[in-house]
Amino acid sequence: MSDDITGDSAQAIAVGQLRAFIERIERLEEEKGTISEDIKEVFAELKGSGFDTKAVRAIIRARKKEAHERQEEEAMIQLYMDALGMA
Repeated sequence: MSDDITGDSAQAIAVGQLRAFIERIERLEEEKGTISEDIKEVFAELKGSGFDTKAVRAIIRARKKEAHERQEEEAMIQLYMDALGMA
């Protein structure tokens, strides 16, 4: 008897591994949907409390960036606004 995995055994292992990956992805997609709904509820509460949701979303995006990235982006926006006579 050989230690080599036969073609059928290798295929069975690959199918099992593939099924496990797919099931993990499906569970994560389900969790992502639940989390997305939770976030929507928080934004609804935020809006109900009188906060501007667009401004809060902009702050959340900005907080994900490094300080120098935010400064560069803000400087570029200001430059473009000045060029268009919007300042």
